[in-house]
Amino acid sequence: MHPAPFRALARVVPAAALLLVMTACTDDSPPSSAASSSASSEPASPQASTAPAATAPTGRTTAMNIRLTLDGHRIAATLNDSPTARDFAAQLPLTLSLSDLNQAEKVADLPRKLSTSGAPEGADPEVGDLAYYAPWNQLATYYRDAPYATGLVILGHMADGGAERLAGADEITIEAAP
Repeated sequence: MHPAPFRALARVVPAAALLLVMTACTDDSPPSSAASSSASSEPASPQASTAPAATAPTGRTTAMNIRLTLDGHRIAATLNDSPTARDFAAQLPLTLSLSDLNQAEKVADLPRKLSTSGAPEGADPEVGDLAYYAPWNQLATYYRDAPYATGLVILGHMADGGAERLAGADEITIEAAP
């Protein structure tokens, strides 16, 4: 027996196994919307078809556009696709009186408690965030940076410029965007 064929086989088998694993873990099929809307006859590259999956947040496939009115000024906002945000959207339209809290956020009592099923234990809000503070059954809207809070569930985010208007507002109206 000659050892050369065995040495060649010893080099090829690990490479073939790695290729098989890489192929099994890669989804080469284009997303269904791209497949139906693409008029090109060129096949999609594996890198192009996997890029959207790497950047799309899990479980956040849709969002709801809403409109905020702060002291007569309309501001666009978006609710995320969480059970808590959907429960909040079911209460719209709402007009709420705002109170300032810690010179960073405006809060308002909600008509009823929201579902927090599947929600994280807490959140670190960003400027412009809309959130639900479950322990007090309040909508919290942020115009300055605030620390992590247990019981806080992020609902969505205001468009640019909303946080500046929020700082001086005493009332907020929230409705589904037309």
